Amino acid sequence: MKTLPRVIFLFLFVSCGLFAQDGFKAVQDQVVEYTLKNGLKFLILPRHDAPVVSFHTYVNVGAVNEDRGITGLAHIFEHLAFKGTSDIGTKDYRKEKVALEALDKAWTALREEEEKGTRADTVKLTQLRGAFKKAQEEASQLVENGEFDRAIEEQGGVGLNAGTGADATQYYFSLPSNKLELWFSLESARFYDPVIRDFYKEKDVVMEERRMRTESNPLGKLVEEFLAVAYKAHPYRDPVIGHMSDLKGITREEALAFFKKHYVPSNMVVAIVGDADPRVVVQLAHRYFDRLPARPKPPEVRTVEPPQKSERRVVLHEQSQRYLLVGYKKGSATHPDDAVYDMISDILSSGRTSRLYKSLVRDKKIAVQASGFSGFPGTKFPNLFAFFVIPAQEKTNEECLAAVEEEIEKLKTEKVSEEELKRVKTKARANLIRSLASNAGMAAQLTYHQMVYGDWRELFYSLDKLNAVTADDIQRVAKEIFVNSNRTIGMIEPSK
Repeated sequence: MKTLPRVIFLFLFVSCGLFAQDGFKAVQDQVVEYTLKNGLKFLILPRHDAPVVSFHTYVNVGAVNEDRGITGLAHIFEHLAFKGTSDIGTKDYRKEKVALEALDKAWTALREEEEKGTRADTVKLTQLRGAFKKAQEEASQLVENGEFDRAIEEQGGVGLNAGTGADATQYYFSLPSNKLELWFSLESARFYDPVIRDFYKEKDVVMEERRMRTESNPLGKLVEEFLAVAYKAHPYRDPVIGHMSDLKGITREEALAFFKKHYVPSNMVVAIVGDADPRVVVQLAHRYFDRLPARPKPPEVRTVEPPQKSERRVVLHEQSQRYLLVGYKKGSATHPDDAVYDMISDILSSGRTSRLYKSLVRDKKIAVQASGFSGFPGTKFPNLFAFFVIPAQEKTNEECLAAVEEEIEKLKTEKVSEEELKRVKTKARANLIRSLASNAGMAAQLTYHQMVYGDWRELFYSLDKLNAVTADDIQRVAKEIFVNSNRTIGMIEPSK
């Protein structure tokens, strides 16, 4: 079937009723699903309107999959995945391998002495630090910095990036369609033969990132403290960036073990969207990715968050403006009411016509920003519907909290009008289609729905779920979830 031109694609989706569903069906029928024997799944959607292809690799590992003592490792490995292989990123891997082993020994000796604390030998510490620095310099001299990135950018690659969250790690970029095989060569290589080089430097980078985003940032502190209070047991309580003591202590050996455990073909899915022939994609998939060994799929997160029985609060006193963060426990993305939460989010905070904006920002002028959103800090497991408010100058967190409670009470006691519900649904449909218009956006959505829902087709059922939400559903869910015993409140108050 010929690919729909982008303009017609958008028209079909933004139109209501039958046209929208037919548009979804037309695109869905073009997706080719192919799974290698090692378990790696490919989702291919041909779009021949431009000679460009977008690639998105979704690895089903995030901060929730880390063990105590190695928090932050999922994020660190994301950095390391750009460092190359035994062929890419090295001047002489035979020599580099020896240098890396010597570097590990120097770091271990230094770490052991540092862990003695006040009992550490200061003279020995100085010697060990010098030895570690020398070993690091010797290993660095054998590294060809940025070779992986250059190989992509010099061939017209754009958007090269990656991201680690609570639920997943994702790698993505786009290439001209005549460079299709380049992606297969590089992407398969970095997951078949990764070299954990520049490890200690990357740990330093991540630790500095933590200092900037959390320890020196009042809002970052609030989010970390808030999640630690909101969750008693589930690993959503731990920061994606990791705890500083864990970052300092993680070893190169632990990073490699983490990779072998979680970066297995059956725990990954790849979407390829753009000017590509599915038959060629399948051939290249076998040629390059068959070499990834099939290993057991890692176990799912075992810990289940116990029911919350009472309100929880955390208040930070910082040299900062005021912030308010409120979270209510809710189900995961696969919960039957998840589309209802999306509707509530849009009603409360989608643009200048939303309820929170009109009430707190425009009319009462007690806030400069107010939003409500679902899926914090992740979506794969039961999560939070969160409200975030920045009070206006001279206004208090308590005033803003009362105003948020007022809007919540309206959801409970007054049914959303058909006119408002229709307007919000139309806007939500448009936002969804806009996200799917680009090759990169479609690739991201296909991989997400495959991993989180277990079937990429769920993406094409989303309009049905959206259209099925009623005013009664919104009122019912608001009454069930938005209760004080189910909430956590976080605040920053200016220190005196």
